[in-house]
Amino acid sequence: MILDGLMLKTKILEAAKEKIRNENLHLTLAIIQVGDNLASNVYIKNKIKACEKVGIKVVYRKINPPTDEEEIIRIIDYFNQDNTVTGIILQSPLPDNLDFGRCSSHILSSKDVDGFTRENIYSLYLNKKGILPCTVKGILCLLREYDICLNGANVAIIGRGNIVGKPLALALENADATVTLCHSKTKNIKDITKNADIVIAACGVPHIVTADMVKENVVVVDVGISKISEKIVGDVDFDNVKEKAAFITPNPGGVGPMTVAMIIDNLIEMGSEQNG
Repeated sequence: MILDGLMLKTKILEAAKEKIRNENLHLTLAIIQVGDNLASNVYIKNKIKACEKVGIKVVYRKINPPTDEEEIIRIIDYFNQDNTVTGIILQSPLPDNLDFGRCSSHILSSKDVDGFTRENIYSLYLNKKGILPCTVKGILCLLREYDICLNGANVAIIGRGNIVGKPLALALENADATVTLCHSKTKNIKDITKNADIVIAACGVPHIVTADMVKENVVVVDVGISKISEKIVGDVDFDNVKEKAAFITPNPGGVGPMTVAMIIDNLIEMGSEQNG
């Protein structure tokens, strides 16, 4: 069965639009972009489109290089102090001369839509209430929608990045799954994935997960996105792996739409918290 993130995103946005209208919520997302990264342009366009669809105002601030971290931090501080701004996104990546971690750390945890600040990551580590990273939250939401049980499940994650792999491992452990976090130095990855009930690929290596690496009736979640000959492909060899999987995400159309949907979900959650 296909884990249809696009369908679920539509369902979530419709519910969000109704909630915002019925509760008369006034939400504003501030997006800061530095430079003209083509992928970032697409991501920002999708975020703005989703916000407009549900009735969330967007303030978009684009900074043309050359710039420095102090200028970015000044803009973040301005939005931090603006009570009409519900949440802030600093779009990554930044140009090579700028430290994304240092800049984004200045976003107030209560306005951290992406869930990347130290306070929110520490809350995840302690299994306390906080803002979950959007891709992580989207994966959990997608699995929950299809009644996929995490309690006691063996999960193999391929990729230990700070945006998906590491926080996802914490979130799944908090849901009582047993997690193995694999990476480029892991030996015998195939032995690990073969025994996993759920395999999540998030390393950005095209088709790294093949059919011989998974068992029958496995659940497969494909997070990575790459381009081969102008075609978007994931980390999973979808056509062959789907023959063995009980559930599998398409790519595109799986995790990507859920990440956008969780931006909206986080904004509503943050707006409710800020309004008491």
